[in-house]
Amino acid sequence: MTRKTTVSESQEAPTRLRRAITGPLLFAFILGDVLGAGIYALMGVLAEEVGGMLWAPLVAALILALLTAGSYAELVTKYPRAGGAAVFAERAFHSPIVSFLVGFSMLAAGVTSAAGLAIAFAGDYFSTFIELPVPVVAIVFLAAVALLNARGIRESLRANLVMTLIELSGLVIVVVVAAVFVSGGGGDLTRVGSLPPGVSAGGAILGGAIIAFYSFVGFETSANVIEEVKHPSRTFPRALFGALVTAGVVYVLVGLASAAVLPSEELSGSSGPLLDVVAATGLGVPDWLFSLIALIAVANGALLTMIMASRLAYGMAEQRLLPEVIARVLPGRRTPWVAILVTTLAAMGLVLIGDLASLAETVVLLLLFVFLAANVSVLVLRRDRVEHDHFRVWSFVPVLGILSCVLLVTQQRGLVWLFALGLLAIGVLLYLVARWQVKREARRGSDAR
Repeated sequence: MTRKTTVSESQEAPTRLRRAITGPLLFAFILGDVLGAGIYALMGVLAEEVGGMLWAPLVAALILALLTAGSYAELVTKYPRAGGAAVFAERAFHSPIVSFLVGFSMLAAGVTSAAGLAIAFAGDYFSTFIELPVPVVAIVFLAAVALLNARGIRESLRANLVMTLIELSGLVIVVVVAAVFVSGGGGDLTRVGSLPPGVSAGGAILGGAIIAFYSFVGFETSANVIEEVKHPSRTFPRALFGALVTAGVVYVLVGLASAAVLPSEELSGSSGPLLDVVAATGLGVPDWLFSLIALIAVANGALLTMIMASRLAYGMAEQRLLPEVIARVLPGRRTPWVAILVTTLAAMGLVLIGDLASLAETVVLLLLFVFLAANVSVLVLRRDRVEHDHFRVWSFVPVLGILSCVLLVTQQRGLVWLFALGLLAIGVLLYLVARWQVKREARRGSDAR
């Protein structure tokens, strides 16, 4: 992977948004979004597929994620505008409807993910401390996230930095207590190379990688805050690849620790596998501590997801792909307040009609469409030259990214396809409203002349 240098890195494109995101803040943003809350339940599901070889599908999923991340690094630094994949698709295919469908898939995935995270926040982990109706807690939670989002990107990312450190600390605890337990003669390290009876290594790892891929999505949200990043051509690739590799290393260590401490049969039957791993070591880490860490992890994921969704909605409104009112910005804070309000209300609505499993699967399907478009766009746009520094990925990387997306799309259930298509149908209606506004303004201009 290389970078193309044309002009000074200090020349940044003008933007209505405030450039307040430094390299460390962007790294924490991406790492916090990638780590998310899924890893706290993922090991049990993976154990059914690969037995004790939990690390293998995580490595495979990391490689799949890095392929599309390479395409994002080139496109984002080449076209540093809020709107992400929608901007890339518009430039590549010169079709407003294609740009809209790609952008709205990303937007719908973000809002759907936030709704799922709100449900997760309000569920068993929250009830450890107090019993309240899940919909009420979820809606209040989303409202609190919206207020922090509207306050400002710097304040939101400072909160993310703290929450990411706490979130990461929970995974570090798992690795450390497992290491102490095994070094004292407990557990069984030979389990890290064992597979379930009667399955091939290749088939099991591929099946596990499809599941594990969900734990790496989140890096794409960073494309939608690029207008607020300082020195984006230099900062973005370093933060993106650094965060993905860091998350991958942590995941692999957690997978090794989980397999060494507990048999796959016990992991696969648990809804809180990491909590069971820590408890099995007998080192006295209290159960309530992991519930608190999990709540913080979920809250962090929801905050970052809603930052992305609101910035994407703002960018699409700026492109006149969504009603123009969504592009309004708070004068003092310079945050897209209408976009924040609309995306929050949409997430609240999904909380009332969806469940965690169907929402999570829909997120993956929608994001695979976005990733497929990004990988195709980077190849199409190679003919387009820009007069500023940008990252350039090796050409075979997006080709492999396209193949990986096609592979993963074929694994989705029919019911998930129907749910995703329903969300896109709502988006098409909003697109038609935006186009009607554009045509009405054109007629008014013509009449005035």
